[in-house]
Amino acid sequence: MRHDVTCVSLEALVGEVAKIKVQGYRFVTLSCVERDEDTFDIFYHFDKNLMLKHFKLSVSKGVPVPSLSPVYFAAFLVENEIQDLFGIAFEKLAFDYERTFYLDEEVRATPFCRFTVAKAARNE
Repeated sequence: MRHDVTCVSLEALVGEVAKIKVQGYRFVTLSCVERDEDTFDIFYHFDKNLMLKHFKLSVSKGVPVPSLSPVYFAAFLVENEIQDLFGIAFEKLAFDYERTFYLDEEVRATPFCRFTVAKAARNE
């Protein structure tokens, strides 16, 4: 299996994803990593004939990200999950659970944001 990673800008994301959908790629999932105190990296994963293609989007905290759900409807599930776990806002979600996708209180504190959690603990 070969991997293909392309960096995309916030403005180009939806257009680039729409292009590969026309080429026959299917949406697999997306994943997120808190890179530092100010930045997230979001990786978008696609497959066509066992060939993976990935888009990498680096986004500053607090900047909303366009949803892929208008292009790949199923993306709304993982985008809602990432909203809960990382606090990233996705614009124009097909269904927006408004950070209640997970109902557990501890999840609402963005548990996968180690810099945010560490900073909050120092301020207490």
